[in-house]
Amino acid sequence: MADNKLKTGTTTIGIVYKDGVVMATEHRATMGNIIAHKDVQKLFKIDDNIGLTVAGLVGDAQILARYIKAELELYKLKKGSPMSVKSAATLLSNIMRSGGGAYGYYYVGLIIGGIDTTGGHVYSLDAAGGSISDDYVSIGSGSVFAYGVLEDHFKKEMSKDETIDLAIRALNAAMRRDSASGDGYAVSVIDKDGFRELTAEEALERAEAMDLRIGYVRQK
Repeated sequence: MADNKLKTGTTTIGIVYKDGVVMATEHRATMGNIIAHKDVQKLFKIDDNIGLTVAGLVGDAQILARYIKAELELYKLKKGSPMSVKSAATLLSNIMRSGGGAYGYYYVGLIIGGIDTTGGHVYSLDAAGGSISDDYVSIGSGSVFAYGVLEDHFKKEMSKDETIDLAIRALNAAMRRDSASGDGYAVSVIDKDGFRELTAEEALERAEAMDLRIGYVRQK
């Protein structure tokens, strides 16, 4: 693909824990070997119980985020209840499979995560419309580094705080080695109380507490 397309590059993460889901990304967008933007939104609230992370072409990702958010709102109006996470993942995979986007297909990798009556779930979606559920997933250019941390530290029935810290640790590993990932953390928790995104200060404080290298020199 042409290097002048704006890409999120990216590391995106979704993790299931005992009471819900944690989703996380960083903020960098690249255009070829140029860092084009340092505060790009890659983590979206789709509904009170569902979030979406995006990697790939920015335009394609933004269109899909708008599509699925509108579809879930329409579903709630018709049915009087939120859509399940599996149904939302299936709907979005069908939209992607039908074609569209900058190249006749959507040049993206997505994670849909959330909580419903059956518990917490995360699904990875590829450009061909494939949808796969797992306990944790990572998509994007930095995912290989994030997976190294996730494979080593993930365990079933983790607490919310443990899962948030694991997501930040995995993002940090990717940001240190992947040039297309960087410029801060976006982390959200989805549980019975709804969708909540951590402030930048909260995420940085957690990174500091774990003694992670986060892109600047600490003052001693």
